[in-house]
Amino acid sequence: MSALSIPSRLSANRFPTLVGALAFAVLAFVAVASLVAQVGGERGIAPVASSSDIDVSGIEVNVTGANAEEARANGWRQAQRLAWEQLGGPDIPDERLESLVAAIVVEEENIGPRRYIARLGVIFDRQRAGALLGAGGTTRTSAPMLTLPVLISGGTQTMFEVRNPWQRAWAEYQFGTSAIDYVRPSGVGGESLLLTYGQTGRRSRAWWNVILDQFGAADVLVPIANLTWQWPGGPVEGEFTARYGPDNRYLGSFRMRANSADELPAMLERAVGRFDEIFAAALANGTLRPDPTLTLDNIEISPEIRSLLEQARSAEAAEEAAAAGLDEPSAETVEPGAEAPEPVEPVTPAATFPVQVATPDARAFDGALTALRAVPGVNRVSVTSTAIGGASVLSVTYTGDLSSLAAALRQRGWAVNEGQGALGISR
Repeated sequence: MSALSIPSRLSANRFPTLVGALAFAVLAFVAVASLVAQVGGERGIAPVASSSDIDVSGIEVNVTGANAEEARANGWRQAQRLAWEQLGGPDIPDERLESLVAAIVVEEENIGPRRYIARLGVIFDRQRAGALLGAGGTTRTSAPMLTLPVLISGGTQTMFEVRNPWQRAWAEYQFGTSAIDYVRPSGVGGESLLLTYGQTGRRSRAWWNVILDQFGAADVLVPIANLTWQWPGGPVEGEFTARYGPDNRYLGSFRMRANSADELPAMLERAVGRFDEIFAAALANGTLRPDPTLTLDNIEISPEIRSLLEQARSAEAAEEAAAAGLDEPSAETVEPGAEAPEPVEPVTPAATFPVQVATPDARAFDGALTALRAVPGVNRVSVTSTAIGGASVLSVTYTGDLSSLAAALRQRGWAVNEGQGALGISR
């Protein structure tokens, strides 16, 4: 009985198919592994919860004592006093001052047999110390600002792709008493793909709106740290630049130096404090404010401010109507014998309609936003949901009814399907 053999013609026909299937399987495995590698690993650093306590850092002390324990106690007591003086607090006994302190933060210390040299931070409890300082300290006044710390080192720009000391400095800094409402991403999961250095150079308001809506922010802050190493483990020169907004506008810059790699975290912590001062100063002089071209639907407005805005809009509408001659003249303004003017029809109120638009790609999404905002009578277009490759939903505020909006869109080349209180459009 002869051995079983595969016909040569059948083997020759199947061999390329088997090779192709094997190659496809290998490529699919590599693609999945690459995708997992892009979002996996240790990337994110969760930001610390901001406390409203009053924090004073960088207090330098150099004291002595009968022994190491007494020297340390004297150093902490001196740091409390220096921090209180820095805040401008009134003269009070040391016993009462100690009751106001919530914690002592050791930033750096050297303990000898009878000497204590350290840099400390002092945290005062706001409920107990606020009344003595007046007005309870700083009040947060800014809108939520998405914070994207960029590290430039060795010619590479990173943000959340890998863990880095600049990301850690922003995640661990205590902003409880800051005038800026920082929204600090952790960088986990897909955030490392969405929030990159390239995003800071984008000008598309549509993409920025999507990102800001996802993080509940009104605008963006970009603190940039450009680090230059003299040699590995040696001194580090840092050039820091503060930018903000979707147009990456310049706010200020400064330089710092760390004498060694061990001093780098402390330098970056001080740099974050300097950035906070720059942003707070820009907020105080009116430079740092949400870009009006960005969607602000996610910002909560108090009823008092909302009422003032509505009154202002009503006053502007009345002025525009008067300028256009839409106000009906009173009896006193009609001269005797003159014909009374014909009554003017009332101004058509504006209404908001949902519009579903086909967005096969990002260019179509941006083009739809631009085209809708250019339609006469459209006052505002905001993004409700984004689906690149599908159908996105926009909210359009239009002066007129739904049929008029549909007719205006058809005149501009859109294919329009009019539904119950909504429109579906496509090119």
